Amino acid sequence: MAGRNRLFVRRRDGRIEIRLNDAGRSVARDAFGHVVAAEREVEHDWHTSLSAPIDPSTDHDDPTAMLTRQLEIATNAELALMTVDEAYLTDAEAWVWLTTLQVALRATALSTGVLDEERLETASDEITDRIRILQQFLFELAELF
Repeated sequence: MAGRNRLFVRRRDGRIEIRLNDAGRSVARDAFGHVVAAEREVEHDWHTSLSAPIDPSTDHDDPTAMLTRQLEIATNAELALMTVDEAYLTDAEAWVWLTTLQVALRATALSTGVLDEERLETASDEITDRIRILQQFLFELAELF
């Protein structure tokens, strides 16, 4: 895709360059921060979406599966938050960004009730912009793997 400004670029040395401006980093920082806060604060809007089973038919009553998922989410979100101002990411750090952004997008959709295109079209500009930005970050990061 020549001529396209990429937000994340794989360099020859294998690292991933982050080309987000201050506003982009602010969106990422906010998303990562919300995931970390939601893990720690039961009253956070996103808390229930983080602890809900991804596939209710397989682990809804399995506390071990839920605990494992919660620990992974918290650890990944903390690392993503710690690396948000870095110029370059390793593959492992980029994967952490990808998984944490997925959690943030899911939590945003669930907490705002935007679960399909029809609801996205009727959502406020702020919510629509946030969802589209998170999607763009996800799509561009996913292309590197």
